[in-house]
Amino acid sequence: MNAPANIPIGRLSHRLTLETPVRTPDGGGGWALAWEAVAEMWAAVEMSTGGERVEGGRLSGTVKARITIRYRDDVTPAMRFRNGGQVYEILNALDMDGRRRYLACDCERRDQ
Repeated sequence: MNAPANIPIGRLSHRLTLETPVRTPDGGGGWALAWEAVAEMWAAVEMSTGGERVEGGRLSGTVKARITIRYRDDVTPAMRFRNGGQVYEILNALDMDGRRRYLACDCERRDQ
């Protein structure tokens, strides 16, 4: 999938929350993982493929998607997007045309 050079404003039709992981000590020498909202933004979401696999003895579905947002330089694969109850883990984030206008993120959503 290639990110277009110009995205019509109407294609950025999904309101997503960008989240970053926050690790806090659990008091027992380990840590607990929580997610903190970084920003809310409009995005274009394009689903590409899906599949199923068994994880922990349960059938789990996955969907790959490309999420395109206005350019930000702080998006990393450690982050994720949330759309209500749907969570999209960021696999990579690319400035496709090198002009810092849009950021195309390949993501994976797991359904259980």
